[in-house]
Amino acid sequence: MRNIVLLITDTFRWDNLGDRAALPVRTPELDRFAAERATALEGFYTASFPTIPHRADVATGTLGWPHYGWQAIDLSSRNHVAAILGRAGYATQLICDCPHLFNARFQHAFHAAFQHRGQEGDKPLLHLNDPIPQVMPPDKTRHLPQFRGRTLADVHAWTNHNPRYETEMFPAQTAATAVRWLEENSQAGPFFLWVDFFDPHEPWNAPEYLVRRYDPDYAGTPMVHPNYGPASDYTPDELRNLRAHYAAESELVDRWLGGILQKLDDLQLWDDTIVLVTSDHGMSLGEHNRTGKSNIHPTDPHYWPLYPEIGHVPCLVAGGGVPRGASRNVFGSAPDILPTLCDLAGVQAEPPVPFEGKSLAPAILRGEPSHREFVVTGCFARGEGDARPRKACTPFLATERWGYAPVGARGTQELYDLAADPLAATDVAADHPGIVAELHERFIAHLRQHRASDATLALWHSAADEAARGSWAVDYPKEAL
Repeated sequence: MRNIVLLITDTFRWDNLGDRAALPVRTPELDRFAAERATALEGFYTASFPTIPHRADVATGTLGWPHYGWQAIDLSSRNHVAAILGRAGYATQLICDCPHLFNARFQHAFHAAFQHRGQEGDKPLLHLNDPIPQVMPPDKTRHLPQFRGRTLADVHAWTNHNPRYETEMFPAQTAATAVRWLEENSQAGPFFLWVDFFDPHEPWNAPEYLVRRYDPDYAGTPMVHPNYGPASDYTPDELRNLRAHYAAESELVDRWLGGILQKLDDLQLWDDTIVLVTSDHGMSLGEHNRTGKSNIHPTDPHYWPLYPEIGHVPCLVAGGGVPRGASRNVFGSAPDILPTLCDLAGVQAEPPVPFEGKSLAPAILRGEPSHREFVVTGCFARGEGDARPRKACTPFLATERWGYAPVGARGTQELYDLAADPLAATDVAADHPGIVAELHERFIAHLRQHRASDATLALWHSAADEAARGSWAVDYPKEAL
């Protein structure tokens, strides 16, 4: 059996790679990895949104969003990647700075687990003699949750003593821990190492000298955190600076991911190790007049479909017999990751619950077609009766050509020609009613295939026109709704 290294980042858009973005992001490490070492799966999408539902899909090989939202992993499934691989003879290690994994009990099945604390709202040690300074004007950033009247952007900087230098940043710390772990365990295979970077999740506090490479002339307040609402709340200069901070944070993640990849090379592990790099979701940076990934803004009444800037994510696979510098135009999603890793690593997995995802190894190794003709990104929601909760994140289905939102921003169906419009900017539903009907049937069949409840089917199949109270799986549901 081969070693397995799973590298997950948070909030890393598919178009960060290869100069595809409107503001191109410098990702030389991942670009080189894709060109020289990996096979890229170009049609990879988030399945369950956001952070913890996605990682539950990864860890269990099953699809969660039609059934549950943000909850501890042992409540979601009897499957756990670390337990499955542990029974197969693997040593298992989790290294993360994502503040949510330990709270959701992901660490319990690993032989060892380590967390760098202090990301986003995580407060390992208070230092209340020091005032919490205002980093951003409250009307320019996410308004909830707060601590002592300060926003996440303020609290993050205060908790971490306002770090200024690259080696003080979380990507550097997490990568350094992973590099040392590899040095200390490289000869003890088979091992499973899951390294989870929370960046480039906001707040985007990369050193300002990196930000200035993307936005050299900006002289205003640094825009380090989106408002999870209308992009029109920002001036054009502020919005560009917000993008620049995201780009700089993404570049930082790329740089330190590269350190882990280099260490695998130093230790000559590629022949005996399968490496998969992916992300949980992306981020709106002005597309569809919004910034953030879910609507918790006090004045924005719209639904937030999980458009491609959110759902489309990178997936790069390398090591063992994986072709180098290859690209596969096939669909895949998070539940496919665990069966794919098991196949590529030669693991005879015995999950307590059968995998719902299917292995992409035939597509990766031999260029065979994917088992998926389309992908769906969704977010668990509860409403009153068949009425949708207000402002919910709503599903998005992507085929080779089309993108379909059963509940668009204003509650009506939306259709996009992704072949010509990859970020779903122009709704063409009125021009193609037959395509809309066909894709809606596929969407409902997808839910039925995954045994969605009658309540979930009613929510998206024949939902009432008026929105109602309810909930959906945002990252801070208690405070935000």
